[in-house]
Order: sequence, then structure tokens, then C-alpha cells
Amino acid sequence: MADDPYTVLGVAKDASDDEIRRTFRKLAKQSHPDLHPGNAAASERFKKFTAAYEIVGDPERRKAFDRGEIDAAGEARRNFHHAYPGGGPRGPGSRSEDFGFSDIFSDLFNDGRGSARTGGRAPFARRGPDVRYTLEVDFLEAARGTKKRVTMPEGGVLDLGVPAGVSDGQVLRLRGKGGAGANGGETGDALVEVKVRPHPDFKRAGFDVQCDAPVTLDEAVLGAKIEVQTVDGRVALTIPKGTSSGRVFRLKGKGIHNPATGQGGDLLVTIRIVLPEVIDETLSYFFTEWREKHRYDPGRK
Repeated sequence: MADDPYTVLGVAKDASDDEIRRTFRKLAKQSHPDLHPGNAAASERFKKFTAAYEIVGDPERRKAFDRGEIDAAGEARRNFHHAYPGGGPRGPGSRSEDFGFSDIFSDLFNDGRGSARTGGRAPFARRGPDVRYTLEVDFLEAARGTKKRVTMPEGGVLDLGVPAGVSDGQVLRLRGKGGAGANGGETGDALVEVKVRPHPDFKRAGFDVQCDAPVTLDEAVLGAKIEVQTVDGRVALTIPKGTSSGRVFRLKGKGIHNPATGQGGDLLVTIRIVLPEVIDETLSYFFTEWREKHRYDPGRK
């Protein structure tokens, strides 16, 4: 049994003809199969909206329904068979071709422009499909921004500006660079997913960058000024006396560019003390003597 057409369209029973027409036009656009290819649920909703509009979108059939002469499927009720003969959505007397469907759809999809071939009903304009690509970039290219050329399957190329700070998995949208539209529809977009190759020294954490800084034993003990690599080049870092391995220094603004704030994240430098490859007798003797006089607890558990 068909649902009440007013309920299906979501309009009141005293709604004006114009209000019903506007409502159906909106619902049709949201669910029309040509605008939602492959969407079975949308297609089913469109069928229900159309069936409801065939009843209440035609003033004569609407009056007959309101009087109880036809049911929600457009079939004549038994007691009113003679009052509304030939009832039924597709039977004799049906007015589904007479009450504005072609006008609605031509307005909906092509601004009312028809053609002689279609009898005044314009073909549906379809937006072109989006196309998807994957682009691999180096860590520093993603951090600094770069220019890349993407080759499309059909042989064409896209010149793409990769913005500074782009993250792994981020999708860049190129408006109008996708598939061609049909019947005057707009061109789709190109969606480029960026894959960022890992870096041997840097690791990203949001807009911050983490890295290690190897220092010698004497630099850690006596303090030193060392150079560390950032995403934009080398900078000086002062290591104070007695710096332990694992200590982290934060260099403000030396991380990844944040497009939302226009500023960079931070570079987090972790100190890693590296002993000499060969422990000679001098170094061994010195620490043997030093340990006898300066034992301390490093907090081992």
C-alpha cells in the first residue's frame, strides 16, 4: 500500500500547488538517479517522490485524492469507481504527462532550455567525475613546499603546487581538472593524495619536528656550540655543561609551517652522547681515577 503522498513529500494537506511543486523540485534534485549514479537508495527515494507528486502535483488528481475517490497509488476506490473512472497512475485518464514533469526537470537540470530532439525536455546536465591521483614527495619537499608535475593516465599533465606543511595522506583538490561534464555540466575536480616519504633524521609530530643531535663526550661534559639540521637549513645550538643524553632542546619556529597560523612549529632536538670508537688508555685511566672520587647515582632502577 502506497504511503500518503503529502507525508512522502513532507507538505501539509493545505499546501499550495506552488509549494508542492517547489518541494518536489528540491527532493528530485537531492535524489535523481542521473545526479546520483549507482546510489540505489537515492533512486528508490526518487521513485517514491515521483509517485507522490503524480497524485498531489496534478490539481485534478489531488482533488480526487482529497475527496477519497482515488487512493495513494492513484487507483480508483471501489465506492468511487464511477466518479473517477480509469484511475491508476499509468492507466487511462492518467495526467502524468500533463501536469508539469517536463517543465520541472528542464528547470531543474538545464534552466528550462529544451531541444527539438527531446520534445522540449532538455537532457540532464551532469557534472563530470572527480579523478584521483597519488603523488609521492620527500619529507623536506612537504615541509618547504614544492612544484610537481602529475602525469594523468590519458597522457595529460597537471602542474601542481604542493603547499608548505602538507601532511601525509592530505588530499589536494584541483578545481575543474577532472572528467568532462555531460550536456553542459561542469567539469569534475582532480583529487591528489599526497604521500610523504619518511626522512632518515626527521620525524613529524603535528607541526613539530623531532630529531637527534649526536654530541661527543667532551661536548656534553664541558658544553659546546654545535650545528643542527632543520627543515630550512642548519642553525647553531648551545649545549650547556653537563648535558645528559636524552635531554631535549626546543627551537621555536623551526618546525613545519602551519598554514592556519602562518607560523612554524618547533624543532625538538634530543641530545645523544656518542662515545669515541676506541677508548684509549688515557681516557680509560682518567675515568678510572675520576670514578673512585666522584661516584654518583644516575637514578637507575
